[in-house]
Amino acid sequence: MDNIASLLEGFATAFQPEYLLFAFLGVLIGTAVGVLPGIGPAMTVALLLPLTLSLPPTAAIVMFAGIYYGGMYGGSTTSILLNTPGESASVITAIEGNKMAKLGRGAAALATAAIGSFVAGTIATALLTLFAPLIADFAVTLTPADFVALIVVAFITVGALLGSSVSRGLASLGIGLFVGLIGTETTTGQARYTMGMLALSDGISVVLVAVGLFAVGEAFYVAARLRHGPIPIIPVSGSWRTSMSREDWRRSWKPWLRGTVIGFPIGTIPAGGADVATFLSYAAEKKLSKNKKQFGRGAIEGVAGPESANNAAAAGVLVPLLTLGLPTTATAAIILTAFQSYGIQPGPLLFQNQGDLVWALIASLYIGNLLLIVLNLPLVGVWVKLLQIPRPYLYAGIIAFATLGAYAVSFSTLDILILLVVGALGYVMRRFGYPIAPLIVGLILGPMGEQQLRKALQLSQGNMVDLVLHPFAATCYAVLIVLVTVGLWLKRRQSRFERAMEASLAATTSPATAIDRMWDEGERPTDVKTETIRAEQAARAAAAARSGDPGAADGPGGRGDRPG
Repeated sequence: MDNIASLLEGFATAFQPEYLLFAFLGVLIGTAVGVLPGIGPAMTVALLLPLTLSLPPTAAIVMFAGIYYGGMYGGSTTSILLNTPGESASVITAIEGNKMAKLGRGAAALATAAIGSFVAGTIATALLTLFAPLIADFAVTLTPADFVALIVVAFITVGALLGSSVSRGLASLGIGLFVGLIGTETTTGQARYTMGMLALSDGISVVLVAVGLFAVGEAFYVAARLRHGPIPIIPVSGSWRTSMSREDWRRSWKPWLRGTVIGFPIGTIPAGGADVATFLSYAAEKKLSKNKKQFGRGAIEGVAGPESANNAAAAGVLVPLLTLGLPTTATAAIILTAFQSYGIQPGPLLFQNQGDLVWALIASLYIGNLLLIVLNLPLVGVWVKLLQIPRPYLYAGIIAFATLGAYAVSFSTLDILILLVVGALGYVMRRFGYPIAPLIVGLILGPMGEQQLRKALQLSQGNMVDLVLHPFAATCYAVLIVLVTVGLWLKRRQSRFERAMEASLAATTSPATAIDRMWDEGERPTDVKTETIRAEQAARAAAAARSGDPGAADGPGGRGDRPG
């Protein structure tokens, strides 16, 4: 009952015109950045961080949460109409959604994605309302050794499971931990890695690093790989009101609920995130569907399930963020930075010390979900227009905006230099496949982990064994082993699944392309090379032309060799 009363008070705050306006701006901006490929909610929140420091904390946090949810919504539009996911969590949606659009069913795909996101987002927010206060009450009883264990779990899982390579993820985490050490050591007062520069004695601002990595680094990356020419957008025909047939509703409602059940718990665990949730949802729908043959050719279940899963995971990510202060995704890490920039530390005491803010935030999530479905369904044509903005103008504006924001942090030109250096680092990391999220998590949680480790060692009088043998900490390390094992297995399975899917799609046009996508060099069952296949195909075609037998071109086992 206390939670319901607190939630009603949160609604009373969130319904004030000022906060409604910021919630509307958040979902509007979030949807726009979700539509635009390469500009995710993490980049947008990072860009806005320096410019929103003058706002009241509740207004800024409500707007950032709207951006987060809106980004999850908007990514589906680009995936379906352009076959280019605006967000990594929308990759799976592109597989079936774009096929539906090519078959003239783009409106139905967009409708099931939007309604599924609304259903999942609302249910997941209700689960957040129910479970977050319980977890926060439990978290108050944790000791510093327990928090050290939780932070180690976050380090290892995020570093090992985010990105395509464990070694690259851990390297990225190490860079973040190193940058987090720069500054004055709080216990001894000694300067660390400041190179004698007074400006670095307070450390490097997380805001600068976030803006540099997500905004400037991304702009450099896009500029280096810019493609010219118009973007081929599939037009949407028909209204969303009539696009969903009775059969579409029948095939969608169960995937919406299953996606919610899969997405929410996956979002709550470190390194779960929306990407894994969408993959698991798609695999489940493909296994349970009565229309298995339609998968890969435009199955509506393949859009409904993953889209609901990624929105449910977005709410799940907020559970460890608000109750334990642990970010499990890049966007959550940036939102954590937003809290810290206002002197607010998410964690066990957040519900006690900042109850008004937290409940207003949760209430705004319900309102934001409603605003999103109102904005997305009838205005999809407007969002598509955003895709026609020339990329050079778009990213030039982002760099100008980022530079202005960096200078506004402390009005120092050194901050602009740091921004450009970090941006160059972000470009190099993107170019060579190093994930950025572990760096941000290491940077934010590194100083926090150091502080908790010092407290734990003081309490145990330097006994390192106590860090591991404490009951909750021991449980965390056992869970860590399970999470890493299961996570690596899931990533391997996901990788194979995606390759097989790409190969099956490519096989419709070229067997050689399918082989290239199915296996990397050295991984093929035999040392098959595309050039060899093409040369053999050309030789068979020439032989067939000389012999006058078209079946000879198919080679052994081809039409020419088959009986009858």
